[in-house]
Amino acid sequence: MDLQDSIWAIALSGMGLVTLGFLHVVSQAGRSADEEATRRSARTANALRRWLFGVLLVGFLGGTWATLHRFPIPAQSGDLGAPQVVDVVARMWSWEFKPESVHAGSAVEFRVSSADVNHGFAIYSPAGRIVAQTQAMPGYTNRLVHTFDEPGTYVVQCLEYCGIGHGPMKASFEVVAAQGS
Repeated sequence: MDLQDSIWAIALSGMGLVTLGFLHVVSQAGRSADEEATRRSARTANALRRWLFGVLLVGFLGGTWATLHRFPIPAQSGDLGAPQVVDVVARMWSWEFKPESVHAGSAVEFRVSSADVNHGFAIYSPAGRIVAQTQAMPGYTNRLVHTFDEPGTYVVQCLEYCGIGHGPMKASFEVVAAQGS
């Protein structure tokens, strides 16, 4: 069973529980209850509500950790210590890189900003697969660290609609073989 099937099963189970709860409330709506039964029912409902909140909170925190702990999100201030630094500026509808080539096998820090509006900075491998991404925002520099394993021509494309020239907003840079290879 893959992840999507698991999520679908969890969603269906949750919908079924909500439906059962609704049917229980509807079936109890016409009955009169004494004061003690009402208090007992309120205590049970409060306990169930607290338990459900706890389960959802633990599930949310666990799911967040499980999906995000592998993503290397570098600190966004100060020097990151990468041996190569590329300054990237986005503007309608182009990318500017300084320098335009990097070496494979060592970390590259991309310092990404925008001269006008928000842009989505996405790096695609020579095979056409996305390898890294961040946002290019005016007035702020996002830092992205990535190590390229394979030499080749990598394409950068905007992932956030930025106007009529968004579609062809592409550029490329070279990843050359590591020095001494």
